Amino acid sequence: MTDAVPPQAPERFRLWREVQDTRTRTRLGGFYYLLAWLLCWLFGTAPTQQLAVGLGGLAFFALLLAARLLHRPPEAGDEAELQRWLDRHWGVILLSSLGWGLAHAWVLLTPVLQPSSLIATLATVAFSTAMAFNFAMRRRRAALGILLLYLPGLTALALGNEGTRAELVTLACYLSYLILALNRSHREYEAMLVLELQLLEQRQRLDTLSRTDVLTQLGNRYQFNNLFPAMCANAGRHGGQLSLLLMDIDFFKRINDQHGHSVGDDCLRAFGERMREFFRRDSDALLRLGGEEFGVLMPDTSLEQAHHLAELFREDLANRGLQLGDRQLPLTASLGVGTFEPGLDGSAEAFFKRVDDALYRAKTLGRDRLELSRA
Repeated sequence: MTDAVPPQAPERFRLWREVQDTRTRTRLGGFYYLLAWLLCWLFGTAPTQQLAVGLGGLAFFALLLAARLLHRPPEAGDEAELQRWLDRHWGVILLSSLGWGLAHAWVLLTPVLQPSSLIATLATVAFSTAMAFNFAMRRRRAALGILLLYLPGLTALALGNEGTRAELVTLACYLSYLILALNRSHREYEAMLVLELQLLEQRQRLDTLSRTDVLTQLGNRYQFNNLFPAMCANAGRHGGQLSLLLMDIDFFKRINDQHGHSVGDDCLRAFGERMREFFRRDSDALLRLGGEEFGVLMPDTSLEQAHHLAELFREDLANRGLQLGDRQLPLTASLGVGTFEPGLDGSAEAFFKRVDDALYRAKTLGRDRLELSRA
């Protein structure tokens, strides 16, 4: 999964962002659990007497570190897959918290390890602080992680002598601060996420507007210039069929001259709607290329199929014209159609020119006709 292409649906985006943040913020944490336990063991009174316990702790935290590093997010997944990854990763996080909480208690209750009790306590404070500020995206899980880090040590202090009472009260007070800080961090994370989502949606709207013809709501020339070379390259690599239909409304200038530009605009809008009636596949790209020129990109469509659809469109337009409110406007169009042939068309530009030449022939041969592109 990459940061470059976030998912589009808001809920999926939230999960995707949470997966990214969780993954980033857990990379180093496992290493510090391992380091903290190593220091506690080495600075105990007699590390060699606790060899089995020390090595066992190192192995435990090393496995958790490996689990964090090797548990990678799915490259592409739906909401259920993203949620499953989060649940599993949080399982590792909470297991680390419980492991360290028990390790802290063990240090406090084991006489030969008590010289390193300050190390263990400071590590508990550091780990719980990191939990409150770095994992606030899931408030309840983060609160559980903090409690798993804290409660074993607090219990050990409560069972100790009176000399540990001050430490117990201090840690308990800091625990209350962490819960408050966690709630604040959660609100800040949610606000940041909402803002990021709003910015993403705004960018997508602007991108859609930049690719859409305002008058007809079809794709515009900019979209065509982005789609067409990529679709030609894909057809060339995979041997698929890509057909292109180009259309010009016949004598459109007369409509503007006789009826005014507002009727001309209505005509263009109605022409776009008529295109949607005939070219209805989700894979088809319907475009206004400029002025009264339109196009349709039809992937996985043979020349025969494209020719049949284009001829049906031409005949329907000639027979029915366009209905503009209470006005019936007779209208015809000239069409050129062709299919991309990698051995013939050296580039997308060559393919376009071949189909555009067919459109030009349709216009010079009398209009209201369809011409196939020639090899």
